Amino acid sequence: MGADARDYDPDNPFAKILRGEARSHIVHEDDHCMAFMDLMPQTPGHTLIIPRTPAAEIFELPAGDLAQVMMLTQRIAKAVRQVFDPPGLMIVQLNGALAGQTVFHLHFHVIPRFKGLDMKLHARVVEHADVLDGHAERLREAMMQIP
Repeated sequence: MGADARDYDPDNPFAKILRGEARSHIVHEDDHCMAFMDLMPQTPGHTLIIPRTPAAEIFELPAGDLAQVMMLTQRIAKAVRQVFDPPGLMIVQLNGALAGQTVFHLHFHVIPRFKGLDMKLHARVVEHADVLDGHAERLREAMMQIP
């Protein structure tokens, strides 16, 4: 059984990132949401998008907040495509532990896919901070060109 509104943990890792209590490699932030590099990327450029509104799963987020997150997800996907030039791109959102959700704060994954480059298993290998900082910087630069 997945988390529900009663199960939202305000000390989950993404809530800590939103409060500035945990280090992150921020690509974009605004009044509604934030995008940052996944610490354990499945491929180079793997980026996460989260709402500022506390919600463990997609079912709990008000429609207006979800619209803001989806618009940012699209912009991030465009930036990832521009910067990393992948032949494919996955956008993934998981609800509940049985679906593979490990952080119970709603989030979307933008994952570039490359031929001949298998995806790494998620949540196993932390990428070097300097690599993530470099990816975040390149994506921030690309975001300035995307409406």
